[in-house]
Amino acid sequence: MKVAVVILNWNGEALLKRFLPSVINHSEGADIYVVDNASTDGSVAFIKQHYPTIGIVQNDLNGGFAKGYNDGLKSIDADIFCLLNSDVEVTPDWLTPIIKIFNTQQDIAIIQPKILDLKQKDHFEYAGAAGGFIDMLGYPFCRGRIFQALEKDTGQYNDVKEIFWATGACMFIRRNVFESLNGFDEDYFAHQEEVDLCWRAKNAGHKILYVGHSHVFHLGGSTLKNMNPKKTFLNFRNSLYSITKNLPRKKAFPIIFMRLVLDGIAALRFIFQLKFNHCLAILRAHISFYGNFRKMYKKREKANFILKYHTTTSIVWSHFVHQIKNFNILVKD
Repeated sequence: MKVAVVILNWNGEALLKRFLPSVINHSEGADIYVVDNASTDGSVAFIKQHYPTIGIVQNDLNGGFAKGYNDGLKSIDADIFCLLNSDVEVTPDWLTPIIKIFNTQQDIAIIQPKILDLKQKDHFEYAGAAGGFIDMLGYPFCRGRIFQALEKDTGQYNDVKEIFWATGACMFIRRNVFESLNGFDEDYFAHQEEVDLCWRAKNAGHKILYVGHSHVFHLGGSTLKNMNPKKTFLNFRNSLYSITKNLPRKKAFPIIFMRLVLDGIAALRFIFQLKFNHCLAILRAHISFYGNFRKMYKKREKANFILKYHTTTSIVWSHFVHQIKNFNILVKD
C-alpha cells in the first residue's frame, strides 16, 4: 500500500522550515509531497534546495484548500493520501496504527489521528481535536472541543471510534474514495469542505474513524485565526451549503429556516460583544448562500441519504444555555 503525505502550501516558507523536519524524520515508508498554490515567496526554492527528495506539485493559481488539493492530488500516485497542514508537527510512529487499520479494515475510508495544540501540548486543538461530529442543525463540533472550549488531554479519548467527519488539518483518505466523491467541493474555497466531503462519504456508505493511538500537534490559525471575520463568513455559509447538499429535502428546508433564526441570534451576540465585523460576516454568509442556493441544490447526492447524522439536537443550546463544555457530558446529557 503506497502512502503519500501531501502538504498544501501557500506562501508558507517559514512554516515549511519549522515543520517539514518532523514530517521527514517520522514518516518512514511514505512519500512526501508539497502541493504549492502559486506561492510568491521562496517556498518552492527552499524545498528544492534543502529537501530535494520531496515531490513538488505546482498549481497555477491559489484556488484555496479545496481546489488546491483537487488539482495537486491528480499528479500523485498513492493508495492512501494523508492531507497534512503545513503547520503540523508529527510524532514518532504516527503513521503505523493508521496504516494498520487501512490494511486490515477495507470498509474504512477516512481516518483522523488525535490533534493536540502545539502551544499547549496537553490540550486538544481547535481543528479536529478527537474527531468531528455535527448536531441536528448542522453545526460542527468535536470530541475535545465544543466551540472555543478546549479539553485537556488526560487520555479520555485514547480510543478508536467511528466519527462523522475528520479534520482537513490531518486527514487520511483512500485515493479511490476521494476520486469517487470527485474530491472537495471547490465552491467552499476553504473551511468545512472536509465536513462536506465526509458527509458525502457517509451518504455513500463509507466509514470514518478517529484513531487516538496516533497523535500530532497543530499550530492552528496559520491561514485564518479562529475569530477572523472571513473565517466566520466561510464557516456559516459553507455549513448551510452542506445541509442543502447532503440532507433529504424534507429535513434540509426546515433546518435551513431554523439556522436563519439561530444565525441571526449569533449575529446579535456579536453586536453585544462589539464584534461588528463578525455580525456583518454572518449577514454576508446568508446572502451568499441564498444567492448560490440553486447551484448547491443541483449538487445534491442522488444516493440514499443517511438519516442518523447527528450526535445531539443542538450544540448551541447545550453549550451556551446549559454551559456544557465537555463531549462526554454532552453525550450523557
